[in-house]
Amino acid sequence: MRDVLGDIAGWYGSGRTFALATVVNTFRSAPRPPGAAMAVSPDGEVAGSVSGGCVEGAVYELGQTVLETGEPVVQRYGVSDDDAFAVGLTCGGILDVLVEPVGPGTFPEFADVAAAIEAREPVAVATVVAGPGRIGARRVIWTDRASGSLAPGAPHAARLDAAVDDDARGMLAQGLTGQRHYGPEGERRLDDLAVFVHSFAPPPRLLVFGAIDFAAAVARIGKFLGYHVTVCDARPVFATPKRFPEADEVVVKWPHKFLEEARGSIDGRTAICVLTHDPKFDVPLLEVALRTDAGYVGAMGSRRTHEDRTARLREAGLTDAELDRLRSPIGLDLGARTPEETAVSIAAELVQLRWGGSGRPLTDTSGRIHAESHAESHAEPG
Repeated sequence: MRDVLGDIAGWYGSGRTFALATVVNTFRSAPRPPGAAMAVSPDGEVAGSVSGGCVEGAVYELGQTVLETGEPVVQRYGVSDDDAFAVGLTCGGILDVLVEPVGPGTFPEFADVAAAIEAREPVAVATVVAGPGRIGARRVIWTDRASGSLAPGAPHAARLDAAVDDDARGMLAQGLTGQRHYGPEGERRLDDLAVFVHSFAPPPRLLVFGAIDFAAAVARIGKFLGYHVTVCDARPVFATPKRFPEADEVVVKWPHKFLEEARGSIDGRTAICVLTHDPKFDVPLLEVALRTDAGYVGAMGSRRTHEDRTARLREAGLTDAELDRLRSPIGLDLGARTPEETAVSIAAELVQLRWGGSGRPLTDTSGRIHAESHAESHAEPG
């Protein structure tokens, strides 16, 4: 929904009800992940995509039907055994798509959700997508409060809502979007009720150290991938917003001191790229970085530089387990030479880490193209 928020917030603000289609489950080589969204306005305008073009026509028609009936629907799109092109999804994947009417009367919390997303405040929307109860019943969960109910009017509603609140907050902390299953009273050992939890966590962070031309290219592609990008360097003449217009922030500070101060906000979704290429900067910086919770720590340099840097880090007291976290030389082996090509190499390694790909040419692999995620569900990029 994040990708279409600009359009649908305007429709909602004008008091109009629109159809919102959201991917709530995927199987095999589905083209887009859970959380991908497409919206249809009452005038027939379209925003977003649920499949990259495969089933948009069918979803558009269903969206118009939902606007007429006012009833949410969960529809499965996939390859038919009788006619592989029946629904247009020829990639072999399967999508479950929730199509629901959204307007001031059906989703009164939408404006608050939109405001939270814009303010980068964590918020999750939990929706019943299968099982007993009302399909489309919704609850909005923040870290400190919640609104709505997944079983309005039912005697067991409080227990179900409390169980989903706990799980949704845990998913928000990890930036995960996906389905959870419960019994009618919130029993986690049962799977009668399917609830789709759409997490809107703040974007993952990309910390780029070293205000050089390679950093500008990395900042640019990091922003394209949906990261909140910070560029940091101790030299004020180089670390300027003008040189890094795509970065969300440019910090003039000794890198290791900045990272030490930022340690509390670094989590498993954070990527750290050390491009300083100078021992007096990168050794103390990596000493801190490899002891944070960052999911990715990479450092630029030749193999000789890497060996020298590793020796210095060992002298500083880092263990083999800590040093094993370092991806150096940074990036995948693409033969990159220019700053832009190197940025693609680094971005490729970040994507590989996120989704668990092999890094090999797809022509040399077999089986599913889109592998299961490490946790079977993911945050939306950005």
